[in-house]
Amino acid sequence: MTLRIDESRVREEVRRLRQESDDPVCAYVYDIDALRTHVRAMREALPAGCELYYAAKANADAPVLAAIAPWVDGFEAASGGELRWLRAHQPGKPLLFGGPGKLDADIRDAIAIPGCTLHVESLGELRRLAAIAHRTNRTASVFLRMNIGVDGVGDTRLMMGGKPTPFGMDEADLPAALAILRETPRLTLEGFHFHLMSHQCDASIHLRLVNTYLDIVHRWQRDHGVAVTTVNAGGGFGVDYADPSRSFDWAAFCEGLGRLLAERDETLRLRFEPGRFVSVACGWYVMEVLDVKRSHGEWFAVAHGGTHHFRTPPAQGHDHPFVVWRGHGDVAVAHEKVTLVGQLCTPKDVLARRQPVDALAPGDCLAFPLAGAYAWNISHQNFLMHPPPRMLYLPPCDAAGVASRHDARCADVVPSKP
Repeated sequence: MTLRIDESRVREEVRRLRQESDDPVCAYVYDIDALRTHVRAMREALPAGCELYYAAKANADAPVLAAIAPWVDGFEAASGGELRWLRAHQPGKPLLFGGPGKLDADIRDAIAIPGCTLHVESLGELRRLAAIAHRTNRTASVFLRMNIGVDGVGDTRLMMGGKPTPFGMDEADLPAALAILRETPRLTLEGFHFHLMSHQCDASIHLRLVNTYLDIVHRWQRDHGVAVTTVNAGGGFGVDYADPSRSFDWAAFCEGLGRLLAERDETLRLRFEPGRFVSVACGWYVMEVLDVKRSHGEWFAVAHGGTHHFRTPPAQGHDHPFVVWRGHGDVAVAHEKVTLVGQLCTPKDVLARRQPVDALAPGDCLAFPLAGAYAWNISHQNFLMHPPPRMLYLPPCDAAGVASRHDARCADVVPSKP
């Protein structure tokens, strides 16, 4: 399964915007049909004995969550704000609550939510959870997040474990953690959580990693006399922005996973919580070119928007792929390399540097695919107080091939104070 990117419906929506108003285009456009098709295929490929959760940190827009909800077992929150947002917009759906630095107030909220499981990151956090459960007379299901080293699986450019990080507990802390749990009957150990690396594009290595997780948890059960039901193998399935066909092969991974679980006659359930890989391909960021200029021999296209809306390129350290949708203006530059920038008063406001274009002019649109995850929600949105982009959601077409439309302002999508 590869990430499918279809620009036809997005381009039609931008054409509609330009007909409605003379204002320069600046918008996120989400293809909800594509999102539903993708997450359904992900779910259907998973073998029996596996669960699929969505990591809302990637994109928690309400229409995105609604499209994903029928095909996942639940959602993962990494903050108290996300936890409350998910409960409000997906009531009754099982939730996972992870991440370091949980506030006591967040923990109290989590254990008050039916079906919410807590991922504990440290001994100190576990002690606080135990004390809060005792004071509030509530019970909670717990996963211990473990930071372990695994030989032979390489690394990626974003390692979350296997080295000193703020995430999870060392294996040496496990006996103390289990002792706290034995002394706190209100807490039930449901399983262990591992998330050692993100941006993993090698399905075979990830299979070896999952196999190791299962081996380790079975060993811990034997060595420490505990019984758990589930191993959460996290997310981290990689997206190659330069060449989406080289992204993580979910279908091959699931096929291999089915064989692996059958060969092991596995008794533990496996849980995955991807974020980026689920939603990235459904979103586009589109901005209209305002000016084309040459500076010290280099061409620049200044567009209506920038990294305060779309921080993905500098966050990932790449030149983001794009397409040019021509307007009606005379060509300002042709067959040159052009640097694409926004409106911010900083030379760091660059979305792609020295990229070849056939033709470009003010009034053209620059359309950036793979903008459905870690994009608007990680951007410094208030810098220079520029207006936010439009937020447009293209739902599935009906039987006649007609799509209805939802146009939300940013305040309708994710509030500043969930």
